[in-house]
Amino acid sequence: MSQFFEIHPDNPQPRLIRQAVDIIAAGGVAVLPTDSCYAIACRLDDKGAVERIQRIRQLDKKHNFTLLCRDLSEIATYARVDNVAYRLLKAHTPGAYTFLLRATAEVPRRLQHPKRKTVGIRVPDNAVLQALLMEHDQPLMSTSLILPGQAFPETDAYEIRDKLEHQVDLILDGGHCGIEPTTVVDLTEPAPAVLRQGRASSDALV
Repeated sequence: MSQFFEIHPDNPQPRLIRQAVDIIAAGGVAVLPTDSCYAIACRLDDKGAVERIQRIRQLDKKHNFTLLCRDLSEIATYARVDNVAYRLLKAHTPGAYTFLLRATAEVPRRLQHPKRKTVGIRVPDNAVLQALLMEHDQPLMSTSLILPGQAFPETDAYEIRDKLEHQVDLILDGGHCGIEPTTVVDLTEPAPAVLRQGRASSDALV
């Protein structure tokens, strides 16, 4: 049976944030609100939790997860960022973007693209998630909460509880989230390339 926390979307209660971090730090799988859609996430170095997420979403081993980071300084630990990429990241974070970058040695190999050695990085513009990342003091590994057989992400925390309360450890109800995923931008080549148009505008990216 999962924990279910109703949390204020703009002023998240510190007590609930601390409890949520404790659950994740202990190996928990959590459903979290973001600035695009609900995500399912776990600790970066938790292989068992990653495998649970893969089973819940029925993902193969090649699926690329995304690192949720709190700010630009944290991104530099896990991804190689040149001057061009840095300026673009600074202008568009936090926001509903996922940026593909070359991974550093700090990223476990299982989280990297097997051939390109890239990793998806994002800095969410969501008060609940930012508070959680600050308290956790390291990135979380995540993927959009799109259940098997569904075309769109889950949007309602109560419906998520009905479907997943016996499969995840925590659901943070941060209010209604949208169905549009992030806009995915490849920063591994000299010119940025939009790989998926999502919630965030791509007009100033390319």
